[in-house]
Amino acid sequence: MNGIERIAGAFAAVAPRAALMPYLMGGYPDLALSRAIGEAYVDAGADLLELGVPFSDPLADGPVIHAAGTAALRGGATFEGVLDVAATLAPRVPVVLMVYANALLVRGYTQVARALADSGACGVIVPDLPLEEASELRAACEQLGVAVIGLVAPTTPPERLREIGAHTRGFLYTVSVTGTTGERGSAPEALAEVIARARASTTVPVAVGFGIGTPAAAAGAAAAGADGVIVGSRLVRAVGEARPAGPDAIVASVGKLVSELRAALEGAIRAPAAPSPV
Repeated sequence: MNGIERIAGAFAAVAPRAALMPYLMGGYPDLALSRAIGEAYVDAGADLLELGVPFSDPLADGPVIHAAGTAALRGGATFEGVLDVAATLAPRVPVVLMVYANALLVRGYTQVARALADSGACGVIVPDLPLEEASELRAACEQLGVAVIGLVAPTTPPERLREIGAHTRGFLYTVSVTGTTGERGSAPEALAEVIARARASTTVPVAVGFGIGTPAAAAGAAAAGADGVIVGSRLVRAVGEARPAGPDAIVASVGKLVSELRAALEGAIRAPAAPSPV
């Protein structure tokens, strides 16, 4: 199976439960330990992984992930090094890279698509690449079965929502709140409507991210109709908090959190989002 097919298969395999999609920053605290963190995620029940490539100006990220990316860059993490992490994790679960556009532009979209496919990565999310400027990347990735995953927000206008939904592959990344990544205590009250709008615009699964920081919030997103739930800042923060105690403590801490998130999704009743006009 190619990457797009693997993503589809992962969502289908867990339905009707929402897929658990934890985020890790590649190279944080270092490349080897970020690989071990990813392995701990999978051991604890992750269905797909979002793997961040550190960047100096991550406009979509809040302070926790921004700080982790800065530390990873200072430690020598590179795009190619993060792809090596992806290559280790990809045989176990689908891995999707979260990467900013400059890292792709400097290497060229054709070369990037080939590197992603060769690593086993199934898809790529580029939060600062507008739909109108993504056609070259989409074409290069489509040829190799790599998903270029679009993002929509609660504020995305209806016509643009339809355009992004039609072009996205793998899943539609649905931002639950306005603003950057970061923890919130519960799922937003209007999340069911946000998910319904996203679902009406596309034929692929709808995954919710940004602001999902607790098992209760993850369960709330699933109950609101999400096909997948992405948790990032809370897990990255756990890595930082456990660093003084050493690698084993980091792995144990994130594994416990992912297990709790998985249990919450196992117990959540996920009903399809109510029909809504785009």
